[in-house]
Amino acid sequence: MNKTDVKEYFNQHADKRDKWKKKNTYYHTEIKSLLKFLVPENASVLDIGCSTGDILADLKPSRGVGVDISPKVVAIAKEKYPNLDFREADAEHLDVDGKFDYIILTDVIGFFEDVQQSFSQLQKYSHSKTKVIITYFNYLWEPAMKTAEKLSMKMKNPISNWLSRTDVDNLLYLADLEVIKKGGRLLFPKRIPLLSSFLNHFLAKFPLFRNLCLVNFVVARPKPMVQPLKPNPSVSVIIPARNEKGNIEAAVKRLPPMGSHTEIIFVEGNSNDNTWEEIQRVKNVYPTLDIKILQQEGKGKGDAVRKGFDAATGDILMILDADLTVRPEELPKFYHAIATGAGEFINGSRLVYQLENQSMRILNIFGNKFFSAMFSWLLDQRLKDTLCGTKVIWKEDYEKVKTGRVFFGDFDPFGDFDLLFGAAKLNLKIVDLPIRYQARTYGTTNISRFSHGWLLLKMCFFAMKKIKFI
Repeated sequence: MNKTDVKEYFNQHADKRDKWKKKNTYYHTEIKSLLKFLVPENASVLDIGCSTGDILADLKPSRGVGVDISPKVVAIAKEKYPNLDFREADAEHLDVDGKFDYIILTDVIGFFEDVQQSFSQLQKYSHSKTKVIITYFNYLWEPAMKTAEKLSMKMKNPISNWLSRTDVDNLLYLADLEVIKKGGRLLFPKRIPLLSSFLNHFLAKFPLFRNLCLVNFVVARPKPMVQPLKPNPSVSVIIPARNEKGNIEAAVKRLPPMGSHTEIIFVEGNSNDNTWEEIQRVKNVYPTLDIKILQQEGKGKGDAVRKGFDAATGDILMILDADLTVRPEELPKFYHAIATGAGEFINGSRLVYQLENQSMRILNIFGNKFFSAMFSWLLDQRLKDTLCGTKVIWKEDYEKVKTGRVFFGDFDPFGDFDLLFGAAKLNLKIVDLPIRYQARTYGTTNISRFSHGWLLLKMCFFAMKKIKFI
C-alpha cells in the first residue's frame, strides 16, 4: 500500500479513531504513560503521525506541533485542541518551522513508504540535545493483531511494514541517529485486574519477556559532531572533601586547565583533621587560580555535590573525589568526551584497566559489579561502574535534573545516583570513560562497606518503583 492509499484509508476512518481508542483505553493509557515518563512537561514537541492529538495534548508541551497525512484527522485534532498546532504533512517531506526538544512517532512508522527518508528528515528539526522517541509494534504479534482486527477487537489498519528491532536500529543509524535506550511495553494489551499489572508493570521489565512485548520503543539522538557543541566551554570542578587534608594541595597542583576557564570548588564537610584550614591555606597560596571554598551545613557527599553544583559557574560540571584515587590528570578526557558530544553524561569506570594494588578490596569489586549490573538494567543503559565518584554533566542539563528532582525526592546520600537517575530520566546519552584507579596516599575511606551497601540496595528498590516498574 502506497502513501496515497494510506492517506485515503485514514481519511475514510477518521471519524472512528476516537471511538476505537475508547474501546482500547487500557492500551492507549499505557502508551501515554510511557511517553509522559520519557518527555517532561513544557518541552517543545513535534508529533509525527499525531492522529487526533490526544498524546500531544497530554504531554503539555511549551510548543506542540502535530502532523498527520490525513487532512480529516488533522481537522479533528484542531477542533479538539485549538491551542496546539496541527498540520497536514507527509513524514518524508516535512515543512515545519524551528527545532524541537522531542520528536515522537507513535505506532506510525509501519505506514511509511520510505522509513529511512522519514528518519533522515528529522535532522532538520533537531538540535544537539533533541531526543527522538519511536514506538512500533513487535512483528511477533502480527498474527495476533490480524486476528484481533477480524474479531473487531481493534480498528483495522491498512497493510503495513512489520519492522524488527534490528531493522529500526539500522534505519536510525543510516539516518545519522544514535540509539540511547530501547525496551518493550505491554505483554497483555487488555485490562484484567491484577493480572495486567503483574504482566505489564513487572514481568515485562525482564529481558526475556521484554522481547515478547506488543510494543517496542526506542529513544535516539542526532549523532554527535566532531566539533565542540559550544566553543571552548568553561569548567567547574567540584571537590567534596572530608578528612582529606593531605590531598588538598595536590588536587590543585595536578589539575590541568580545561576549556576557556577552570573553576575549582572545594566543599568541606565536618572534617576533624584540619581539612578546612588547609583549603583556606591553599586558596591563599594560589591566588591566580579561581578557587572557591564552601562548607557544608548538611552531611554526606550528596549534599556536598549539590552545594558545589549550585555555586558553580562553568558550562561543564565535574566531580573529583578529594582522595585522588581518580587522578586529576584524567579529567581532560572527560572534558573532551562531553564537549564533543560523545556523551551527554560521562561516567568514570574503574573496572576496565588493571587496579593498582590495594586500591579496591575484593568485596568492593564484587559489590561494584553487582550494582553496575543492577543499575544498567534499571536505567536501560549499559554501565560498567556506577560507584566511581567522577561524573561529568553540562550545567544546563544539571539544572533540568535539579528541576526534576521532585520526581525522585531527596533519596541519595552519595550524590552519584541522584545524577544518574536524573540523567536517565532525561534520556541523556550516558557514556562510560575508563580510568586507572589509584590507591590512596593519605587518609582512609569515608565509605562504610556494609551500611552503604545496604543503602545502595534500598536505592535499587527505590529505582525499581520510580523508573522500572511503572
